[in-house]
Amino acid sequence: MPSKHRWLILAIISSALLLIVIDMTVLYTALPTLTRELGATASQKLWIINIYALIAAGLLLGMGTLGDRLGHKWLFLGGLSVFGLFSLIAAFSPSANVLIGARGGLAVGAAMMMPATLALIRLTFSDEREQAMAFGIWASVASGGAALGPVVGGLLLEHFWWGSVFLINVPIVLAALLFGAMLIHAHPGNAQRHWDWLGSLQVMIALISLAYAVKELGKRSPSFAAMLVALLLGALFMTLFIRRQRRVAQPMLELSLFGMPLFRNAVIAALASAAAFIGMELVFSQRLQLVLGMSPLQAALFILPLPLGSFVGGPLAGYYLSRLGNRRMLFWTLLLSATGMLAYVLLCNAAVPLQVASLALLGMAMGAALTAASSTIMLSVPTDKAGMAASIEEVSFELGGAAGVTLAGSLLSAIYAGCVSLTIPPQLGLNPLTFESLDDALLVSATLSTDDAALLTGLARSAFDAGFVAVLAVLTALLLVAALLVKFSRQTAVIAR
Repeated sequence: MPSKHRWLILAIISSALLLIVIDMTVLYTALPTLTRELGATASQKLWIINIYALIAAGLLLGMGTLGDRLGHKWLFLGGLSVFGLFSLIAAFSPSANVLIGARGGLAVGAAMMMPATLALIRLTFSDEREQAMAFGIWASVASGGAALGPVVGGLLLEHFWWGSVFLINVPIVLAALLFGAMLIHAHPGNAQRHWDWLGSLQVMIALISLAYAVKELGKRSPSFAAMLVALLLGALFMTLFIRRQRRVAQPMLELSLFGMPLFRNAVIAALASAAAFIGMELVFSQRLQLVLGMSPLQAALFILPLPLGSFVGGPLAGYYLSRLGNRRMLFWTLLLSATGMLAYVLLCNAAVPLQVASLALLGMAMGAALTAASSTIMLSVPTDKAGMAASIEEVSFELGGAAGVTLAGSLLSAIYAGCVSLTIPPQLGLNPLTFESLDDALLVSATLSTDDAALLTGLARSAFDAGFVAVLAVLTALLLVAALLVKFSRQTAVIAR
């Protein structure tokens, strides 16, 4: 491949990656509108958000090894095609259930593409400094794109219907397909590489079951029987998956990699950063609209410091990574992320400039942490296993995001329901919908008298704010614990070249 094409290839890869990560969070600002238009229940809302990351995480490991077998270019282009098709279906979904199914299809396309994006960077860039910068750009697009999702959603909803957040994917997919087919070099795959479809299915069932158990726990009246069944099912399939990986000749996940402290630290950093970032955005974007009364566009503009900070932090971390070292970079970026999150907890009702500063710090630190994590994971294995390494990194990002959504959504729902139960007076009628979510409480308030509506709205918004602060405090603790785990782990300098 002519060297002059490598940055163009990075641009193509980055445009596809941007679509994937934006689709993880683009519905956050669209969620209140979408709920009204499709009549989605509280459970359906969580599944509309969760199903994308969960299915993608379950398929990623298998898709990485499939890319090693078939060649990453063809899996990348195939994933783009699937992603474009289901973007059309999602845009014109007539019901919440159809949208959930379309989001599952989008996840399949994303899972085909995501390992290929990192693997193609590893195969395309041979110079060490250029490779670190390319990984930094990739990480800034991944974290910044996830933060940019609510902004894109808000801008589109200001002028178009909610389906436009999916329809916008189609022209970008077509352009990436055209230029990708022409410019990306088709590195030959390894036909001897085994694709473990059964292992991929096992881990997907395990992840979805475990997430369902956490979601059930967050309900006001959880079904402990359903939660226990989901936990047992998740534990069973995760055990089957791990046993299979230890038994097969060519595992889709080499468990021995996690015995390397540096590799393990990078995975911890990716999981914690993604969980905190995505979970924070979920509750933050809803608070801006439902509590502070912002329009989708106003909320999008208020969120903007997060992606802008991330777009700056990623390349900077890529540039300084070799100078500071992986372990130190991971520790300090996680610590700065915790500081930024804590700052916003304390300043969420302060003057706008102070809020903007804390959001920018958080975005920059998160982008830098994901860059350090991605580079460390990708450089810890030989080139012929780039797909496996990319899958592990992507699973960390997707699983972290899914865990963040589940944790933040469930904790927010539980605290909201508890506070509403304690504060709402009986004379308001105690409509069951009032306890489900703030969206539903606002709908109930429209059926009440002016005074009762004002009382219900004020109490419900206070309950949401209590949950919001609790979620951000828990996410701050998560980042701090991850930083301490990295700090006090045994250091190693083993990096594969």
